[in-house]
Amino acid sequence: MQSRIRTGMRRTLMAAVLGAGAWALAGGALAATPADTLVIGKPADPQTLDPAITIDNNDWTVTYPAYQRLMRYKQVDGKGSTEVEGDLAASWSASPDNLVWTFKLNAGQQFSDGSPVNAQAVKQSFERLLAKKQGPSEAFPADMKIDALDVQTVQFTLQKPFAPFLYTLANNGASIVNPKAMRRDDADAWLSGNTAGSGPYQLVSWQKGQSLLLERNPHYAGSKKPTLDKFVVKIVPESSARRLQLQKGDLDVAEELPVDQLQALKKTKDVVVAEFPSLRVTYLYLNNAKGPLENADLRRAVVAALDYQGIVDGIMMGQAKQMRGPIPEGMWGYDADLPQPRQDVAAAKALVEKAGGVKSPLLLRYSTQDPAWEPIALTVQANLTAIGVPVKLEKLANATLRENLGQGNFDISIGNWSPDFADPYMFTSYWFDSGKKGLAGNRSFYSNPQVDQWLREAATLSDQAKRVALYKQVQAQVVKDAAYAYLYQKNYQAGLGANVKGFVFNPMLERVFNVADMTK
Repeated sequence: MQSRIRTGMRRTLMAAVLGAGAWALAGGALAATPADTLVIGKPADPQTLDPAITIDNNDWTVTYPAYQRLMRYKQVDGKGSTEVEGDLAASWSASPDNLVWTFKLNAGQQFSDGSPVNAQAVKQSFERLLAKKQGPSEAFPADMKIDALDVQTVQFTLQKPFAPFLYTLANNGASIVNPKAMRRDDADAWLSGNTAGSGPYQLVSWQKGQSLLLERNPHYAGSKKPTLDKFVVKIVPESSARRLQLQKGDLDVAEELPVDQLQALKKTKDVVVAEFPSLRVTYLYLNNAKGPLENADLRRAVVAALDYQGIVDGIMMGQAKQMRGPIPEGMWGYDADLPQPRQDVAAAKALVEKAGGVKSPLLLRYSTQDPAWEPIALTVQANLTAIGVPVKLEKLANATLRENLGQGNFDISIGNWSPDFADPYMFTSYWFDSGKKGLAGNRSFYSNPQVDQWLREAATLSDQAKRVALYKQVQAQVVKDAAYAYLYQKNYQAGLGANVKGFVFNPMLERVFNVADMTK
């Protein structure tokens, strides 16, 4: 575990890393990035670096390479996979009833301060995760018991079978934290702004609104040592600035660029647009619990009023696929028989009339975290105004938006979602279980006891065919209830310098880079 770097030391270190005045992270004349450093341009700072708190992939850009987990996602023939293999775990076994899982740890693993990674560290990390009861804990049974059987052996005991359990151990929330950090008096505050892991990189400094600097963990004992000495996350809020800095060589990677800018980059020398099939979806949260949209007919009117094709063709320039329901195509459990939502203004107007009309504007809150969200918000406003439903738009900072989402302070909002593990649980239990309302996943505050029953049964079954049948029932019901408005799933796209090699995209880890494998 590293200690917080004093301000003077941080400035000295940053100057040494960035070279003799040729390259600065915060503004000024920029030149090519250092050969031993990968520079990733992103629109916003992380919100927190605490693995027990964050469920935001933007944060994971920093946390995922700073920590290890019992399991990791496989790379197969140079491509990302949804299958898992051991990371800290050398071997594992499960009891016949899938209730008791036992893991043997690889020997010699060390945190960034040189202290050993052992079964106690695993036990304490998971106990802290469950005690926090934040979004990441939702991936794990709340009543599971963790025991350190000996220095290198840890055991999980579940009260009932949990089908995705092994896969959950590869997600960010399962990161193993140095116990020294957890014992600090200011542990929560410290972990929100520092890293204390055994991954290939460790955070050295964070200048809010400007950059985060990570360097190699000298004690990393994983299977492959990283090639690059450092990587930097540079905060560049404007997408046009990120694109220009990538073209000039000031960035090695530029994320969250609008589709039109990506199309232009495809014609640019020395830049490659990486594009991969993705399970990332974009949808509207419709507040089921309070306000006008508590009325299901009014929610159905919203769903019927939307110009889905205009959003896909106009805003996304055809670089997305319209969704049918909550589970995207490419994830098992996807139901191709669900009706494709279509704009039907006449039906929407009839539903508004049936609901008794709308007396005051619906509040649509959004942020500019995704460049598509503002044009989507404007489109939704226009579509609903056309059926007699006024809409007030409110643009917020992303952190403020998330705070309001967690409290249910909205009528409509916009969100993206990508899975943390390869199971329909991510698109069903998270979104619709009444126990996960708010930022835990169910951001429309949907509640249906029958759906709860189906979801909770599906999570205990090992028979995939039976689970698919239950998930089809769930999808049909939530579409009927207009719990959300499902817009599209989009391919992952990012701009990379042509000299950047070794990037492997994993659909479970969108916006996370396998920095330890990358070279320049």
